[in-house]
Amino acid sequence: MPDKLPPIKGDDGDGGDGKFRPSNRKKINPNELKKLAPQQRSRYMAYEEPPKHVQEAQQQTMKRLRELKKSDMMYQTTAPRDDEIEREKHATLIGQLKAAEARNRLRIMRLRYQANKAQEIGHLIACQPVALKAVRLQALLPAYPSNKDKGDQLNKLDRIRTESLLEDSAGLLTNRTY
Repeated sequence: MPDKLPPIKGDDGDGGDGKFRPSNRKKINPNELKKLAPQQRSRYMAYEEPPKHVQEAQQQTMKRLRELKKSDMMYQTTAPRDDEIEREKHATLIGQLKAAEARNRLRIMRLRYQANKAQEIGHLIACQPVALKAVRLQALLPAYPSNKDKGDQLNKLDRIRTESLLEDSAGLLTNRTY
């Protein structure tokens, strides 16, 4: 296979500068162009070279845009960069503050829920008709969740009182009569 291919001869629609430019395959004279429907004429003219005055206007516009861009680059200094850095710092700070507020709201909601739950459990325990049931409910349904070790939490006096309540089979110590 050869390293270099020979150039393609003939008109390939590039205008001699190597860039591809689409063009119409069929050339239509101006009289036939006037006879075409507006939509067909528009399609045909989209691939034709624009008139000289339009090309000049396009070149002037591109020149103005380049000059405008160049002048903007000259006036642009380090001040906008400093402003941009300050805006980013400010946005970061605002984000951190919003996150802290959200964490605080969640903490307050959690504490409110735990307090309401403890109040309801205390009410359930107080409404038990028999003291033994109240003690059992209090042991099985703690008001606040404990993260401590689940070891023996009763002191000597509490243990004696609890055992005497559990051994009372007649219910003499635990019956509540009003």
